[in-house]
Amino acid sequence: MPIKIQKDLPAREILEWENIFVMDEVRALKQDIRPLEILILNLMPIKEDTETQLLRALSNTPLQVDCSFLKVSNHESKNTSASHLNKFYQNFEQVKKNRYDGMIITGAPVELMDFEEVDYWPEMVEIMEWTKTHVTSTIHICWGAQAGLYYHYGIPKYMRESKLSGIYEHRVLNRKIPLVRSLNDFFYAPHSRYTEVRRSDIEKHPELQILAESEEAGVFLVMDKSGKQIFIQGHPEYDRMTLNNEYHRDLKRGLNPEIPVNYYEHNDPFSIPRLMWRNTGNTLYSNWLNFYVYQMTPYVLQKDE
Repeated sequence: MPIKIQKDLPAREILEWENIFVMDEVRALKQDIRPLEILILNLMPIKEDTETQLLRALSNTPLQVDCSFLKVSNHESKNTSASHLNKFYQNFEQVKKNRYDGMIITGAPVELMDFEEVDYWPEMVEIMEWTKTHVTSTIHICWGAQAGLYYHYGIPKYMRESKLSGIYEHRVLNRKIPLVRSLNDFFYAPHSRYTEVRRSDIEKHPELQILAESEEAGVFLVMDKSGKQIFIQGHPEYDRMTLNNEYHRDLKRGLNPEIPVNYYEHNDPFSIPRLMWRNTGNTLYSNWLNFYVYQMTPYVLQKDE
């Protein structure tokens, strides 16, 4: 799939090196195709890494996808330069009259706080409410999934006894749902979190369905029955080295982190991690784009007056 992004976005060079078809605005305008308009609310600290990971994950269907990046206004990023944010990101006031085929709300390093304590929570609430009327389908990732389940359904998150970090096995629970089509019965995916939502709370809401879970990591994939709101309590978009970088960062901070589970060969944290989840992530995002965005969205996206 051709990913349409701004010409000088740093992720472009990495994706082109990986032989992923990236298209800039000039070439895209020459194609008589309406691209899918995808808005990404990037709450992760190192935004360039997340940009690359998500664009890579969205690059595996024949559809043309136009990705735009959104930032929250009430938070100062400490790990991404102001020049990068000013050049490639918009704030909610600039986009709220638009309509989008799909949206992704990422995780964020704020899970140890109550939702209402997060400095940008009021803006998150406004954005999540706006998705009900302005986005065909929204994916929420990790903390974003917990935030979405809490806002839309009042489902709480709970502190775990220790951080969940590693590559965990999951089981598909309902193969008839298009979102998990072509996934294996059992698949691996990364997790990196201190908190969790629980099956028992989700089951109180008949409009929600759990599509995949892990004996060790718990609920992984939840969707409302319309496919309009999707929640992934994990990180299928992570690249090979993400958990490695998190582990060694925490090691240098003296936090004595546990070695990520099922990640390094021979459990050696100085070896190259094994990549076991790329196909799962690609399939999941491709199914979302095909079945819940492309086949459901209107051909003309009307702007608000």
